[in-house]
Amino acid sequence: MNKELVEWISKAEGDYLVARREIRARGERNYDAVCFHCEQAVEKYMKAYLLKKGVDFPKTHNLIELHELCLPLDGSFEIQRDLLLELNQYGVRYRYPGVTAEKEDAKLAMAHAETVRAFLRAKLGLK
Repeated sequence: MNKELVEWISKAEGDYLVARREIRARGERNYDAVCFHCEQAVEKYMKAYLLKKGVDFPKTHNLIELHELCLPLDGSFEIQRDLLLELNQYGVRYRYPGVTAEKEDAKLAMAHAETVRAFLRAKLGLK
């Protein structure tokens, strides 16, 4: 595995672990951060997949745009579309004042991220 690919995977896993720690934290939890880091983890895993496949990708945070690049490489990505649509909103939605994530939002984001993460890790040949 080349260095850049390892770095993308490491960054993705770092975001996933931050989300997991935050949702399990004792006391006051930051559900906004859980949602954001779930989106970030999936985004970075998708970019790692595209890098592995030799596909150039734009500097984007749009999971659907990345999905459209992955789909021609592997049709099984279609089953992830609905989860990606949900996760896509978390890249911005809770980052600024006006809207705050609730516990249920964070639980849903975490569940979706775990599903997509497992799918992408398998595609990357990881456990």
